[in-house]
Amino acid sequence: MTGASTDILETLVEQARAGDRQAFSEIVRRLMSQVTALTYKMTGDRDTALDLAQDSFISAWEKLRTYRGEASFASWLYRIATNKTLNYLKAASRQTSMSDLPEQIDGSDLASPERSIHRKELAEQVRLFMTTLPPQQRAIFELRFYKEMPFEEIAQATGRALGTVKTGYREAVKKLRIFARDKGWRS
Repeated sequence: MTGASTDILETLVEQARAGDRQAFSEIVRRLMSQVTALTYKMTGDRDTALDLAQDSFISAWEKLRTYRGEASFASWLYRIATNKTLNYLKAASRQTSMSDLPEQIDGSDLASPERSIHRKELAEQVRLFMTTLPPQQRAIFELRFYKEMPFEEIAQATGRALGTVKTGYREAVKKLRIFARDKGWRS
């Protein structure tokens, strides 16, 4: 998120804390896709991810007065979403089905069908790898690798110590290297 976007978001948060539902609706509009992406990468299921994202925003609205601003609002919201997803995964205690995952295509894939197929296969393999990680490690990996969050913010978002977050990420990367080697990926 850019500095201007962060400033606008913080202004919207202050308005929402004062009871402005329209401001909170704008927050939802701006962050829904990011929160849904986080919950999706943790669960592997579109519908569940959307439900968890919506639940996260409901909880954020209900707890908005407790937001102290020590971390960015997005980090605070990611923590809510991460905790909701971890609680869901604990309760469900099941492996996700890879058959329901959507295929991702970007504009560059249209120029090269071979590249498109390779990207789809690689994305599928990375999603498969993600399901092998324990939920907490999956959350840490998702926030660092995909969201490019600093370790300090990940620690705040997950409620883990900074050293634990760094170790969790390092272990996930180590597992990814082994997974990649076993799958014959080339660099």
